Amino acid sequence: METPTKERILEAAEVLFFKYGIKSITMDDIAKHLAMSKKTIYLFFKDKNEVVETLMKEGLNKDKCELNDITKNSANVIEEVMNLMKHMGTMFGKVNPNIFYDLQKYHPNAWKQFMKFKEDCMEGMVEGAIKRGIKEGLVREDINSKVLSILRIEQIVMGMNPEIFPPEKFKMVDIQLAMLDHFLHGICTIKGHKMINKYKQVTEDE
Repeated sequence: METPTKERILEAAEVLFFKYGIKSITMDDIAKHLAMSKKTIYLFFKDKNEVVETLMKEGLNKDKCELNDITKNSANVIEEVMNLMKHMGTMFGKVNPNIFYDLQKYHPNAWKQFMKFKEDCMEGMVEGAIKRGIKEGLVREDINSKVLSILRIEQIVMGMNPEIFPPEKFKMVDIQLAMLDHFLHGICTIKGHKMINKYKQVTEDE
């Protein structure tokens, strides 16, 4: 069964945005990539900004489902974080580092969607994971889960800032995984550290 035209347009736009960034891609580029007339695209989207906002909305809904599945299917908080690291590695590995700068500068409504998702969903999920880890004895009891959940999400956003981490010097996936690894080691108990090493197949002296 052939993919509906609107979905094909969104899929093509996502591929091009992820590879080249948003600013450099025009509606002509999307039409050319699809071997489709630009008029056909305008039947579904009034402009590129609407394409971007639609992609953001659908992408965040998909991410929410995937993150919930990771939480639900992980045996403990360490496994949950390790699975999140794999998910992030896949996600950030295919994204042009300029895409987040383009969103902030040229598509503020789409960026607001991301920031709302960050506050409404991501912070709550991180706080829930920290509380779960405390119950499992893997995260320190003295941790302020609310403060640390906000810190964790702000780390993610900071890692997307090209002024702090210029893309010609840093890979976004390396930034995000390094920050997550550092955060995890900072909040865990000795039991948690041992489990991290087990998952990473690392042996170290006491």
